[in-house]
Amino acid sequence: MPLNFSNELGVSEIVVGFPKNMNGTVGERGEKTKMFVEKLEELVDVPVILWDERLTTVSAHNLMNVTNVRGKKRKESVDSISAAFILQSYLDSKR
Repeated sequence: MPLNFSNELGVSEIVVGFPKNMNGTVGERGEKTKMFVEKLEELVDVPVILWDERLTTVSAHNLMNVTNVRGKKRKESVDSISAAFILQSYLDSKR
């Protein structure tokens, strides 16, 4: 029985970063992500959206360069910042 995300948490969709190669093809990590999404869709009652995550890590590093984030803090922050770029890109596409 799927988790009732829509009623309990007000979630309408789940956005998952989709790692593609720079030429647009789907490699091993992309295939694993698609398998993850298939299993996730069985567990939740909302749509799961695969969203292209190319260059989000580069964008995250560029932002940390500009804001002078260094060392351990940088390593701890890159995934969170990349995820924020993925979500913002998806939300921007819905406008």
